[in-house]
Amino acid sequence: MNKITKKDMLAYFELDNIKKSELYFVIFIIALSIFLMRLPTGFEKAIDNNLKPVKAKVIDVDNSKTHKIGLIRTGVQYLEVEVLNGKFKGEKIDYINNFTGKLELDKYYEIGDKVFSVLNTKDNEILSVQVIDRYRLNYEIILLGIFVAILVLYAGFTGLKSIVSFFFTAIIIWKVLLPAYLKGYEPLMMSLLITAVLTFVIIFLVAGFSKRALVAFLGAISGVLLTCIFSIFFGSLFKIPGEIKPFSESLLYAGFPSLKLTSIFLSGIFISSSGAVMDIAMDISTSMWEIKEKKPNIGFLELIFSGFKVGRAVTGTMTTTLLLAYSGGFSTLLMVFIVQGVPLANIFNIQYVAGEILHTVVGSFGLVIVAPITAIIGASFYLLEPSKKLAKIKFLINNRLYER
Repeated sequence: MNKITKKDMLAYFELDNIKKSELYFVIFIIALSIFLMRLPTGFEKAIDNNLKPVKAKVIDVDNSKTHKIGLIRTGVQYLEVEVLNGKFKGEKIDYINNFTGKLELDKYYEIGDKVFSVLNTKDNEILSVQVIDRYRLNYEIILLGIFVAILVLYAGFTGLKSIVSFFFTAIIIWKVLLPAYLKGYEPLMMSLLITAVLTFVIIFLVAGFSKRALVAFLGAISGVLLTCIFSIFFGSLFKIPGEIKPFSESLLYAGFPSLKLTSIFLSGIFISSSGAVMDIAMDISTSMWEIKEKKPNIGFLELIFSGFKVGRAVTGTMTTTLLLAYSGGFSTLLMVFIVQGVPLANIFNIQYVAGEILHTVVGSFGLVIVAPITAIIGASFYLLEPSKKLAKIKFLINNRLYER
């Protein structure tokens, strides 16, 4: 049995041939992410410094005023919680847990439950406590850690770059895109700009500064732009208000009545599909590059048709993937319609369902369109070298001057 050497390990994790440009770009994105994390969003004034989030434990429960009717609980539940961390560790506070009769909102606690709570304090004293929900931050951190570890162990340096792009995307959305919506910037333009930046960073971070990455970037941007145009056009025909999205009404009542919710809804269509669009563009770009490397004398049209064949296979499964991803969000609503015997024509005309159809089908347009566009761009970049094109142009110019 052959021994695994240090050189083999470095090769497996892609650490033996790292380009300086890629390493510098990774460091730059990490530094930019840290900067954006510390960047104020402009809404810090809404933060109440007297509210302290803590981890607590339910040490006593009184259910004497709790009534259960079928699946629904009504009344109140009296809790005593003990603070487990922070300045007020060890403090015991009483809390009244009110039931609203809504299963998706009500929480029922038992002795020993760990809960995420917010303390209302003043002058180093606890005025009251608000039990938010069960404490899940530790499990979320563990889950994220497992994901990061598996990705790095499998994909090596590429996996590390993927993680950097993952966190950078989350930070950009939380610190730049969403605050821009709230500040009144045009949602469609801001979304297009942010999507273009994210597409550039993700593709060039993962694939490096190469011709393959450039082809994938140009193809993906073309697909996103066309998806945006389709979403605006069909959005105007469908007349779907942006208020159908969850918590939209809460935003309006929270002091943002001028929000362009419909534009935000339409922006979500091409933002949601942009990840799949990038995947297809990168798959086609890489496949065409490999074909060109294995068969250097391949013709222009032959390479395009090879890209088309790859694109057909990828889009065939990716469109279904989008349908499955989006349908999970409204499966319970559809089950209610089935139980009530609502006809399909009625279901498809309900604005919530119509909005999801618009989201799914228009999002799939980008997947179909990006494939041929990327194939054409790839063939142009891989076969028509700039130096050869310039030489051909110079040759034609010189011939014309000579003829004159």
